[in-house]
Amino acid sequence: MRISHLGALVALGSLLAAPVLAQTAAPGAGTSSLAAKPPMTGTAPAPSAARPAPSATSSTSALIDINTAPKDQLDKLPQIGEARADAIIKGRPYRAKNELVDKKIIPQNAYDAIKDWIIAHQKS
Repeated sequence: MRISHLGALVALGSLLAAPVLAQTAAPGAGTSSLAAKPPMTGTAPAPSAARPAPSATSSTSALIDINTAPKDQLDKLPQIGEARADAIIKGRPYRAKNELVDKKIIPQNAYDAIKDWIIAHQKS
């Protein structure tokens, strides 16, 4: 009886591990880059590995949540001054970051300058 439980446990473990082993290399990654990388451990990649980080200054290295960011943090974004930071705060909450343009909070050119640096998280 114990052997059948052990066999079932091994089969279940192999089914759970199969998707991790079936992952392919990232697009554009050649075989030469695979030799330099450590083997997969089954953990999710860091967010910075999933998408390239925007070329930001050191003060805005992480994405800024437009629903919770303070005025001084919004003010540091390009083409966003005190007045636009106040307008962003006044228009909260946002379901998506493109609502800044849809609600006419900021013009399209200002949105284009900051769209890679901002995000609109939802409360859960």
